Formats: sequence, structure tokens, C-alpha cells
Amino acid sequence: MKRTRRYGFILVMAGLACLPFFAGAQEPAAAADAALEAIAIELPEPFFGGTPIDYWSPNLEPEDYKDRPPFMAPKGAVNVAAKKAVTSSEPPVHGALKQLTDGDKHYARTSLVELPDGAQWVQIDLEKETAIYAVVVWHFHEGKRVYFDIVAQVSNDKEFNEGVTAIYNNDHDNSAGLGVGKDKEYIETYQGRLIDAKAASGRYLRLFSKGNTADDFNHYVEVEVYGIPKAS
Repeated sequence: MKRTRRYGFILVMAGLACLPFFAGAQEPAAAADAALEAIAIELPEPFFGGTPIDYWSPNLEPEDYKDRPPFMAPKGAVNVAAKKAVTSSEPPVHGALKQLTDGDKHYARTSLVELPDGAQWVQIDLEKETAIYAVVVWHFHEGKRVYFDIVAQVSNDKEFNEGVTAIYNNDHDNSAGLGVGKDKEYIETYQGRLIDAKAASGRYLRLFSKGNTADDFNHYVEVEVYGIPKAS
């Protein structure tokens, strides 16, 4: 009996000795979580109505009616694209490029920028190299549409000839000529599309598309880029 009690005492003491080790092992993770916070995305007014979408593709993700969960990013990440300059592959046929970063996300046509048909891009100059954590894109939300060959790239090269990082690509058959993507096509909603940029670093963001299920044109309502500019 004495041997049993002594053995139990040793086990208890051994367990107590291990407690500081395990508590200490969790501290780095807890500290990392404490350094994150949910980015504040202001959503526009939703549109109720419109023609039901008649489109199916093996690359189309199921429609999700739930609210998007909060996206966590390092403290200090803000919309660095606000009021920044925008250029494009072709001039808009409707609207002005500055509307992409003006904060107006309404579904009305007066808030919409329309680019010609074919593979087109818009590009935002963040003015300095930035660690990018999330990009939120509103193409259209006055009804349901799917936009094709959406590709998002980040680079420090204004011409995107070198140092290009793709953060999103749903062109499953390489019809835009930018490589085969593994991301899914999706139905546009008032929540926009949040792209996890995984801290990609660059000064410029370029977004491609190639028509949609309603017509051959390319549209944008707003683009937000959440990141932290790097020290000069």
C-alpha cells in the first residue's frame, strides 16, 4: 500500500511539473491570435429581385446564403485602396475608373463601371509596397450573375512583367491565357467576393475578367484592399 501511495504521489508531482511547460507552449499561439482582429467591411444595401440566373458549370461553387464569417488580419490592416488611382486595359464605356475606389457600393447603374468585352483588367496603384491580407471585389449586385475568368494579381512592377503573385484565379480552362486556376466561379452578391491574399506583397493590384452570364462586358462597382503599407 505504501508503494502504491508513493507512486501516485510521484505521478501527481510529475504532472504538476509539466503544467508550466504546456502553458508556455500555448503562449506564442495566444499572442499571435491577440495580434489579429476582424477587418471592418461595410456592406452595401442588398438588391431584392431580378431575373433568376440560368447557368451551370462544374466549376461553379454552390450558392451560399449565409453571412460571411469575419476575416481576421493583423491589427492595423485598413482599406489602402480608398481613393487610389485606377487604370485599365481599355477605357470604360460607362462610368469612370475613379468610382472603383470611391467607397460607393450601391447597386444602381450610376455606381457601375463598365469595360468593353473580351479579357480586360483594372489596376489599382496603392502608392507603396503593401502587405495585402484581403481583397474584396464587387463586380455587380443588381441581380445574380457569374463573371468569367476572374484573376487577381499583385506585383511591384507596374507593367506586371515580373514578380507577379496570383492571389485568385478561377479560369479553369485558361481561356484568358493567364494560366489554369483552381478557384471556383461564384454568383455575385451584395457581400462582394473576399479574396484571401495571404499577405502577398506589392504596390499594384490587377484584376482581370472576361464577360459574364448576362452579356460580354466587364463590370466593377468597388474594390477594397486590406493591408499594411511597408516601411520605406
